[in-house]
Amino acid sequence: MVQTSNLPKQKYNNDKLVKRIRRNVGKAIADYQMIEDGDVVMAAISGGKDSFVMLDILLSLQQSAPINFEVIAVNLDQKQPGFPEDILPSYLEQKNIPYYIIDKDTYSVVKSKIEDGKTTCGLCSRLRRGSLYSFAEKIGATKIALGHHMDDMVETTFLNMFYGAKLKSMPPKLLSDDKRNIVIRPLAYCREKDIASLAAIREYPIIPCNLCGSQENLQRQNVKAMLNEWDRQTPGRVENIFNATKSIIPSQLADTDLFDFKGLQIDRSSERKAYDFNSEEVSSTNIDESLVIQIANL
Repeated sequence: MVQTSNLPKQKYNNDKLVKRIRRNVGKAIADYQMIEDGDVVMAAISGGKDSFVMLDILLSLQQSAPINFEVIAVNLDQKQPGFPEDILPSYLEQKNIPYYIIDKDTYSVVKSKIEDGKTTCGLCSRLRRGSLYSFAEKIGATKIALGHHMDDMVETTFLNMFYGAKLKSMPPKLLSDDKRNIVIRPLAYCREKDIASLAAIREYPIIPCNLCGSQENLQRQNVKAMLNEWDRQTPGRVENIFNATKSIIPSQLADTDLFDFKGLQIDRSSERKAYDFNSEEVSSTNIDESLVIQIANL
């Protein structure tokens, strides 16, 4: 039970949390021009904490934004056994939020193709993405909002490096390969711990993913544990890693498609700036200095 004397402080902290998340979402939207005037934003709602917070903040920003845009909540019912079909419609009706529940039995497809004990997340997400893409076109949605946050994006960066040998992540804004849909991630600047705190305060009716018995992707869990330990030892490290993905210097990496390493040429024709500590003296050599001078004058 919360002590009465603590209520003002608790409210103050809760208000700060909401403002921080709202500010971070607003900044991400502005930085990447995620939402424009006249957009129809299809907010993909899974029933998890992240998508609930995303929907909540988008609706809040809709009321105060200097542009007009629509928000439509869409949940894909994947026909998982025991899925509580009434929870989301009841919540969305109660909040008077425009919504669609679409049915697609991806559960049977996943279970028929993936052996027991194997991770189902990859195939499940691909099937879900295809369903959402096609439905977005059907309802005229111009943006598809997903609930991935900063932690998801940093974890994905390491997963791609460790297991895929690629330096890539989840971008805050993505044009689909066929160029027919744009995906946005409004929570890109938000930390998972803040999202979890807000979800607990708002008491959303969270629905767990039971497709695989709440199966954990071991690789992602290992990366998450590593990042949590880093975050504990050095607060701010996760933010620094994420910010590094926004500050790419191709000449300092190794991708020959992004930078022309083969074409590099020295140019000593102009007067150079002074180097730091450039007053070195040779103490010993077996090189004929006259040859060095001749080469330098070529």
